[in-house]
Amino acid sequence: MRYLFVHQNFPGQFLHFVRHLSAQGEHEIVFISEANQGDIPGVRRVIYRTEREPAEVTHPYLHEFERGLLRAEAVARSARTLKSLGYVPDIIIGHHGWGELLNLVDVFPETPILGYLEFFYHSDRNDVGFDPEFPSSGDLPSLVRIKNSINLQALNLPNSVGQTPTVFQKQTYPTWAQSQLALLHEGVNLDACKRDGRLRNRNLTIANVTIGAKEPMVTYVARNLEPYRGFHIFMRALPQIQAECPDARIILIGGDGVSYGNPPARHTNWREYMLAELSGQINLDKVHFVGHLPHDDFRTLIKRSDAHVYLTYPFVASWSLREAMAASCPIVASDTAPVREFIEDGVTGCLVPFLEPQRVSGAVVDLLQDRSAARRLGAAARRFAEEELSMERYIARYDELVRQILAGKRSF
Repeated sequence: MRYLFVHQNFPGQFLHFVRHLSAQGEHEIVFISEANQGDIPGVRRVIYRTEREPAEVTHPYLHEFERGLLRAEAVARSARTLKSLGYVPDIIIGHHGWGELLNLVDVFPETPILGYLEFFYHSDRNDVGFDPEFPSSGDLPSLVRIKNSINLQALNLPNSVGQTPTVFQKQTYPTWAQSQLALLHEGVNLDACKRDGRLRNRNLTIANVTIGAKEPMVTYVARNLEPYRGFHIFMRALPQIQAECPDARIILIGGDGVSYGNPPARHTNWREYMLAELSGQINLDKVHFVGHLPHDDFRTLIKRSDAHVYLTYPFVASWSLREAMAASCPIVASDTAPVREFIEDGVTGCLVPFLEPQRVSGAVVDLLQDRSAARRLGAAARRFAEEELSMERYIARYDELVRQILAGKRSF
């Protein structure tokens, strides 16, 4: 079969499925993306470049949409070159978020498209207005509606089916669109994340931080340290955690950029903002900001963690939560809709109100002080991952979804 993948940041969400197809050795696989590092054996990469940035005279709300249209044009140009060389895919798989797929129906009108649809924005629910510390501006509803422009174009493409990874994300889409979305739970490498009890019995040094043997360790991770992922809440939980567990080593993984929401006023980033707020209240000798880490180092830390904190607005759940569960981490997580799909309170982790730092600190302290309960929750989290999140299950369902699409089935 001929597969055409599209994602501006190769390989995006498609790494594991592309590797699976490549290993079969019987497919012709082409991947259109922007220029970046990385390659997968057996995959031919085609690089696209947009001709310009959005025009300054364009309405500010439309910059994202215009950038999507520019990407769509650039990807279509690359696709036309492929077609002129005799390459016509049997299926196109890509992410709709950046607009890249929008014009491929004009290049390959007979080829079905399986598009990743991640989140449909609403001005009155989910992440918008969730955190009262950051009230919405008066013009936010109109901005949010415009953010769905690419979503709505994607949902109206002919010969197209969507995929989304969680029930929560699927239910953010309008009722009329949900029949076009296949639910495809993403998998995790269970072997790579398997708990290693030996890590707690020796000193461990990562990113110039040494965690002593038997030393209690608390982990927190986000792509960037910001309110959408509860960074401010976790930081406010630290004084009480340190007061009751002064020996605990606190490791925060993530960058200083902004993935979602806005940067803070009067500070360069949210890390500096929270350190200023908590000046003198936390022992910084035990708190370590390690930035972005290589994936293997991240996995080593969660396989060693005694309590892992995962907080999020009602928004897209992070892949780190799945890996923490597979690593048998005792987890303290926010009681928000995307998390409840993975964590059952008192069974596979501890759910706490997002907006209450004292509840976060109390749950972390409980895990650090009751190691038997922590092990029980970690073991149950691993069982959930084995039953629901295995890579083999994910790949098998992906193969079946492609088979259904090629057979002409359109309702999920």
